[in-house]
Amino acid sequence: MAITSLFTKVFGSRNQRYIRQLDKIADSIDALEPKYQALSDADFPLQTQALKDRIAAGEPLDDLLPEAFALVREASVRTMGMRHYHVQLIGGIVIHRGKISEMRTGEGKTLMCTLPAYLNALAGNGVHVVTVNDYLASRDAKWMEPLYNFLGMSVGVVIPSLSHEAKRAAYACDITYATNNELGFDFLRDNMAFSLDAKVQREPFFAIIDEVDSILIDEARTPLIISGQVDESPEIYNRVNKLVPLLVKATEEVDQKEISKAIMNKQALPEPDGDFSVEEKSKQIFLTEQGMQNAEDLLKKNGLMGPDDSLYDSQHISLMHHVSAALKAHHLFEKDVDYIVNEGEIVIVDEFTGRTMEGRRWSDGLHQAVEAKENVPIQKENQTLASITFQNYFRLYPKLSGMTGTADTEAYEFQTIYNLEVIVIPTHKPMIRDDAGDLVYFSQKAKFEAIIEDIVSCTERQQPVLVGTASIEVSELLSEQLKQQKIKHNVLNAKQHEREAMIVAEAGLPGAVTIATNMAGRGTDIVLGGNLAVELESKGQISESEKAQLEADWKARHQQVLDSGGLRIIGTERHESRRIDNQLRGRAGRQGDPGSSRFYISLEDNLMRVFGQSRMMDNMKRFGMKEDEYIEHKWITRIIENAQRKVESHNFDIRKHLLEYDDVANDQRMVIYQQRSDLLEAEEIGEYISDVREEVFDNVIRQHIPLESVEEQWQVPQLERVLSHEFGIEININRILERDEHLDDDGLTDKIHDHIDRFFKEKETMTGTDVMRHFEKAAYLNTLDQLWKEHLAQMDHLRQGVGLRSHAQKQPIQEYKRESFEMFKDLLDKIKYETIRIISRVKVQQEEDVAAMEHKEEQNVTFQHQSSSSQPTQPDEKVETFIRDGQKVGRNDPCPCGSGKKFKQCHGRLS
Repeated sequence: MAITSLFTKVFGSRNQRYIRQLDKIADSIDALEPKYQALSDADFPLQTQALKDRIAAGEPLDDLLPEAFALVREASVRTMGMRHYHVQLIGGIVIHRGKISEMRTGEGKTLMCTLPAYLNALAGNGVHVVTVNDYLASRDAKWMEPLYNFLGMSVGVVIPSLSHEAKRAAYACDITYATNNELGFDFLRDNMAFSLDAKVQREPFFAIIDEVDSILIDEARTPLIISGQVDESPEIYNRVNKLVPLLVKATEEVDQKEISKAIMNKQALPEPDGDFSVEEKSKQIFLTEQGMQNAEDLLKKNGLMGPDDSLYDSQHISLMHHVSAALKAHHLFEKDVDYIVNEGEIVIVDEFTGRTMEGRRWSDGLHQAVEAKENVPIQKENQTLASITFQNYFRLYPKLSGMTGTADTEAYEFQTIYNLEVIVIPTHKPMIRDDAGDLVYFSQKAKFEAIIEDIVSCTERQQPVLVGTASIEVSELLSEQLKQQKIKHNVLNAKQHEREAMIVAEAGLPGAVTIATNMAGRGTDIVLGGNLAVELESKGQISESEKAQLEADWKARHQQVLDSGGLRIIGTERHESRRIDNQLRGRAGRQGDPGSSRFYISLEDNLMRVFGQSRMMDNMKRFGMKEDEYIEHKWITRIIENAQRKVESHNFDIRKHLLEYDDVANDQRMVIYQQRSDLLEAEEIGEYISDVREEVFDNVIRQHIPLESVEEQWQVPQLERVLSHEFGIEININRILERDEHLDDDGLTDKIHDHIDRFFKEKETMTGTDVMRHFEKAAYLNTLDQLWKEHLAQMDHLRQGVGLRSHAQKQPIQEYKRESFEMFKDLLDKIKYETIRIISRVKVQQEEDVAAMEHKEEQNVTFQHQSSSSQPTQPDEKVETFIRDGQKVGRNDPCPCGSGKKFKQCHGRLS
């Protein structure tokens, strides 16, 4: 430890050594200033194009940095009259290198951001500047737009009210300002789109996050969620529930020989004597032809279908699900065996342990069907349609950086979670703010009396005061007490961002008193004497003499505030995070201004109640202190900071733990989104669907005719029934066997595949090739979306219950990874199976049927953020999806590996 301390004293800290390196680069930028001062205004866009051409020729961005930064600085002087300071150049280099730049309040982060944004936008992939609210995004974009336009760069801003076309145009700009929420929601919406035209974002490239600690830490505790209510209202479950008892269960099975005979003679298939048959072993219910007709008649009679509609029309697929779910509820799920009714709720009983599974629900409408059966309230669930955490969203960017006034206290978390290093940038002028020690009182009453006394003292000498509170309740309490003292003041409402920024801009007026919560004051500096720029803007068109008078008045006010001691910061209590306290203190002392700060604490504050209240109170009484007296000592301040460190460490552990779980879901999310993207970008997926169909039917066949089995092991009647009822494909397998008695399992499988291929060719001939290709893509996307939503719900349920496994000496996170992986494998298989089943069963007669499949539910969708990479491809790059290189290997062809086996028995063998 002593050696490390000595090394730091001699050579400086890592931060200091890094800053010294960047100083040299900033000096080289300064040296280029005369060159760009000699340019005409018309030369700047030409310089931008020249830099773009050099990047296109392969020159790295780092080599262009001095020229690009010098160009931006000169453009800023000409368009806005602002010249980047030396420390702003250093901050810009830090951001360009993918690190976090910590700069004190008032050091000009908004202007500094233009340097790395311009340099990286030269690559043509788009740069995102991320802010915490819509007002700041719009303000910063409007403020910096003249600079970017002067350089020949386009600027866009993304806010929720924009149309689809306007938002897409904003993302196509060189530099786009947007909020973290809108970026995340647009990413999720793009991955729910049914066409490439419906997407708005480009591939993520480079993001600069303003207030990076707020976005990546404070707001990263909970995910962004797009949720929507289940398609139909609960009433439909009750209506279908009344119809299901009218359908009759089959009493006995039909002899398989009669089925085979009917197929041979091309006669109607004999059906069980009833509307449906039950297979309890696999928990399946099959409607007979008679049952389908009766169900269709009942649905028409009760107004759930039109008189000319068919149950298997594409727009009525959901009705078939309801009928199937209701039949299962009545005939497969038994009260007090599979579930119990507890206080008006259906609670599932675990079939293995016999224990109730609180909070778990069956998917695909089954739970609602059981609720309708038992006549209990049907819960209309809010289904998660898409979800992502800010941690995983921003880690999609190949290059990420940020800026804030307070990041160093969270440097370990930034490094651990995001691989972002925090670099503290020195101030342009020395910091002279006086940060006084904390005053600790017995009670909150005594503390607030001292705070009011401090405020009164400041107003008497016309010193502006910013009072920071941790809650709205405390703000209102202080406001009432100030009203009693007849002290004029403003109370900030953090939800009104634009009004908030205006009040903060005026908080530096002589004698101004401003009460703000933790969220207040971000993005706008408190200028001593008031913000002259805001004042001039509010006056509109004025004469030069009036403008000169306003400037003279501001100078007088400014000097008056300087003489009174600058801005006074009063903290009403310590926050759990030192970073929030530092944010409050950072409002004073900008750009070398004077200022002072002090925190008032009572032993009744939340932080003090949790940490060390009783021992400190005993010590204070031992020293003979009275209720209205206070204690001030560096040891007390140190104890409080240690308490804050413990809370910060605990909160970090919680966020890291949550991220471990979300990383599992994120891996699956990226697989599904990539598959979805490939489907959208492919012009047609006929060959892929053909491969999927072969895989699905191979699995179905092999379940009944195992590999390398003998005829006695074959389950021919069951296979015929599955093909008929699940896929609508009628095959007389016994007839195939009679024609060729020497068929082995491989030969029979090939014959069945041939029959299935003919079925789909006939279907395509009737439908039309173009319509069929369109429908295949729509069916796959629709199935993928529906099953992914169900999978998300199952993952939520698994997550809620997996923690209990720690009681069995198991690691919950490992159990979660193992089970979610199995669930995901099942999901991928189910997507293929359900897609082929829909393509097989649904009657597609015209393009309108495909449009019905593509219909997306946009009503009742909620966008929610509760307060819990690969290299990008070029936008114009065509992705050739599902195109096979070389000739397709047939199932019975020799395997290309040279083993001598058939392909289906070697590398083509299905697991």
